[in-house]
Amino acid sequence: MELKVTRYEVDADGIATVWLHRPERRNSWTARMHTEYRWIMAQLDADPAVRVAVLTGTGSTFCVGADAKALETYVGGDGFDPGLSHDVDRPGGGVRPEFDADVVWQLGLRLPLICAVNGACAGVAMAMAAFSDIRFGLMGAKVTTATAKLAMPAEYGLSWALPRLIGLTHAADVLLSGRILLAEELGEMGFFNGVFEPDEFEGRVYDYARRLAANSPEAVTVTKRQLYDDMLRHDPAASVNDSKALIGRLMGRPDYEEGVRALIEKRPPRFGAAI
Repeated sequence: MELKVTRYEVDADGIATVWLHRPERRNSWTARMHTEYRWIMAQLDADPAVRVAVLTGTGSTFCVGADAKALETYVGGDGFDPGLSHDVDRPGGGVRPEFDADVVWQLGLRLPLICAVNGACAGVAMAMAAFSDIRFGLMGAKVTTATAKLAMPAEYGLSWALPRLIGLTHAADVLLSGRILLAEELGEMGFFNGVFEPDEFEGRVYDYARRLAANSPEAVTVTKRQLYDDMLRHDPAASVNDSKALIGRLMGRPDYEEGVRALIEKRPPRFGAAI
């Protein structure tokens, strides 16, 4: 696919960086960006050499949400047109039916997704961050759902994700007010795993990405599946029993043997690629 509004690269450690790339429009979201992003993530998720992905924005903005010109075209129309063809790539699909929808498919990815909010973040971009596995924010970055001020509902599953990330009280504030929050306040609420100063932001994000990339890819994928499976059920005994079965399975894998040898030999483990 020819990429016009996104870009990506993969480094020697298996860390992929994906940029929303419309700096002249503050990386605002379009149907083409939607399609390109899904295509990129499908390539990365299928590549066993890729161990973690970092999603960010080109320049000093993450993504200001839907392009204002596109929003204007919907005034007086029959509804929202997602602009996606039926044969669009569907990364993360088939893991659980609950994940087979826009944005939430990120939970179905094999690899962990880090969202690095490096500037203004609004609307659908906040949902993309919410359905990432790990979130980091740039100190001073402005974040908002924006929808209340556009006479719109909570979009892209934020009414499901936010109460689970920051609690019902904070989620009600964020969604009903539509106010602009600084990354620092969202960090205090628990939305961000960390909020960093501009001069340390990129370094801290990639230090963390390298930490994830150094772990067993199979164990990371299995643990990610456990996290979201257990969010969708209310049975701690089933979680315990499933984890015991997974322990038995992974103990028979080469990565377990390597992890034990590395522990005994007091050296960093050298895990194989994702399976």
